[in-house]
Amino acid sequence: MPTTGVAREDCRAAHIMFPSSSLLRSTIVAAGLLVPACAFAQDEAEQEVAAPHTLTVSPEEITLTAGETARIRATVLDGEGNEIEAEVLYLPLYGQYWNLEERTWGFNIFRVSPDGRVSTVRPGEYAVLVRVVGSQRDPPAADSDAGGYLQRRVPLTILPRPPASIVLNAPGPFYAGTEVTLEATPLDDNGAFADDVEVDWETSDGSIASPIGQPPANQRTTRRGVLMLGAPGRVTITAAAGAATAEMTLDVEPNPAARITLTPDRNAVRTGDVTYLTATVTDAEGRSIEDIPVAFSVSAISDAMTSGGPSSGLITQDGRFVADLPGAYTVVARTGSVAASAMIRVVERGVRRPIELVGHGRVQDRATTDLWVWEAPNGRDYALTGTHSAAGHAYVWDVTDPASLEVVDIVRVDARSVNDVKVSEDGATAVISREGASNRRNGLVIFDVSDPAVGVRKIAEYDDRLTGGVHNTFIHDGHVYALSAARRYDIISIEDPAAPRRVGSFALDNPARSIHDVVVRDGIAYSANWTDGVAVVDVGGAGRGGSPQEPRLIGQFPFPTGWNHAVYPYRSASTGKFYIFAGDEAARSGPNYSPESAIGTGTPGYENEPHRWRGWVHILEWDEFESPPRLVARYEVPEAGSHNIWVEDDVMYVAFYNGGLRVVDVSGELLGNLYRQGREIARFLPLDPEGFVPNAAQVFGAQPHKGTIFFSDMNSGLWAVRLGELEGEETTDPP
Repeated sequence: MPTTGVAREDCRAAHIMFPSSSLLRSTIVAAGLLVPACAFAQDEAEQEVAAPHTLTVSPEEITLTAGETARIRATVLDGEGNEIEAEVLYLPLYGQYWNLEERTWGFNIFRVSPDGRVSTVRPGEYAVLVRVVGSQRDPPAADSDAGGYLQRRVPLTILPRPPASIVLNAPGPFYAGTEVTLEATPLDDNGAFADDVEVDWETSDGSIASPIGQPPANQRTTRRGVLMLGAPGRVTITAAAGAATAEMTLDVEPNPAARITLTPDRNAVRTGDVTYLTATVTDAEGRSIEDIPVAFSVSAISDAMTSGGPSSGLITQDGRFVADLPGAYTVVARTGSVAASAMIRVVERGVRRPIELVGHGRVQDRATTDLWVWEAPNGRDYALTGTHSAAGHAYVWDVTDPASLEVVDIVRVDARSVNDVKVSEDGATAVISREGASNRRNGLVIFDVSDPAVGVRKIAEYDDRLTGGVHNTFIHDGHVYALSAARRYDIISIEDPAAPRRVGSFALDNPARSIHDVVVRDGIAYSANWTDGVAVVDVGGAGRGGSPQEPRLIGQFPFPTGWNHAVYPYRSASTGKFYIFAGDEAARSGPNYSPESAIGTGTPGYENEPHRWRGWVHILEWDEFESPPRLVARYEVPEAGSHNIWVEDDVMYVAFYNGGLRVVDVSGELLGNLYRQGREIARFLPLDPEGFVPNAAQVFGAQPHKGTIFFSDMNSGLWAVRLGELEGEETTDPP
């Protein structure tokens, strides 16, 4: 398949070379002529050196107990060693999501005032970044770091306050011969949850109740303990956390169960299909017992066992079963001295399909970012792609024939990175985000893309209160939802694209908040907020009184990992269940990432290896937003990390960076790890020997369009692939 696209820049010649068959126009948004990125680097090198030369901070590191405060004092010196007046920023670094070993829950909060006063609330390992405002990038300062800014990093250790009391909870009634899970909430002397403490359990009579385990906490504010209830009687349970203790009394009743029956809703399923099992418990008189706890377990003889493979199945304690591998699975339900079993036969899911390369539009002189594919009002299909850490270019491709991807226009904005590109529902208006503008105004630029065959025309710029950079955007119903400095999203009306205006804004109530992505569907905004997780906001479609002018928070699901980077809402076509697909971005490694800030940096001597990532797609079930969301499933590729997500017609198209493009069956109810269930339909690893980084996949985003899957790769540009017919277990990797 021939490859078309953008060749490498030459600082001695014109800015870009294209195939002679391409007819290109260039829309210049920045003032001046279109010149190579390297020319900007030369210009910047000739700028005057900023007056600030040295920054010192005191103290150089801080250790506090939660609730205590401290003050950071900064001193700025010029090149002669004289103290000078300079504006200083104190930036909280509240999460370490790049580091698997040092990750925090992400709910921990501390605050830093404009004059450097640190107030602590919850424990964890953090830092405060002290930065001199106006220090230029790449100054010849002896202590500059982090891309050339004059700054210092002050490590902050917040120790937990010791627990002062414990609140206990246990659901009853309690029957002999069953298991019961107790919940303990340790509180400090301020009544706040006491972090980082373990709870130990004891009983007054081991024949009546004995501790058998401490399962992981299902909520940040609770610790759990499991008791095995033996003989009937009264027993005292004691929970201890440090010097704090609490007691509760359980009355264990004789177990009335005489018989149990177990009925699955089906006996033959595929891997990944969810089976519901109903356990009915009756007493000696045949009367049903509704409130008695039933414990489920599963064993298997899977087909893979004959070759040494494991049995792999999941049974939840509400009776839902799913298998990862084909085989015969036996589910057992037990209460007291009675038990029942049911066998379920599981066969291969059988969804693998071949995938073939259709077309490739190479971009080899800079990194490619996001894409958007659409049908324009002129009836032709186009794709828009951005660029990263370059000179603010975005490329408009004609993809009507996916086998021949042609660049038909180039737009350039005043920015280093065009991370995100979006097109309106009617295909007429595009929005391009800006980061790293020369005047630091950033914001976004609006274009008329109704007929790229004639030309792409700039309509307007908007940068009011968006000067911190716009990393991601979304267009919905005449409004742009634009992230502002990773702190909030502003809602900007483009009902008249030539006169954009802000009508609303939304931010979580967390001083250490950070947002990365927003998607809007049917008047509801879904955002990815790193440690704060997924937030759902009514902007006119949820019936909660929200609107673009007055967005209202519906609910939130914080993430223990702190890596929530992408979000995609989807209602299942096969079940009607509503899911939120929430992707991680974690554990980056490769060039410019040291062992102190990342894991898995590779073999010494290979420091310039391509980036590698970790993290997975979390799947939440959140029907109607009436009850708390449930984390029900994940899709995790062990050797790679997730990025952007698209779900359509019960198929997930997900970019997995160095793991390539992944196409996944998400039909039916979702439970467990989809990767292990044979739900992967296909994968494609884009390897280009002439890429920006040769033969190094870094898939950024994917989008299906009219039977073709388009995706962008940071190191090689735009790709088009297509699924073949179902053909059993044939390989799906490209030749």
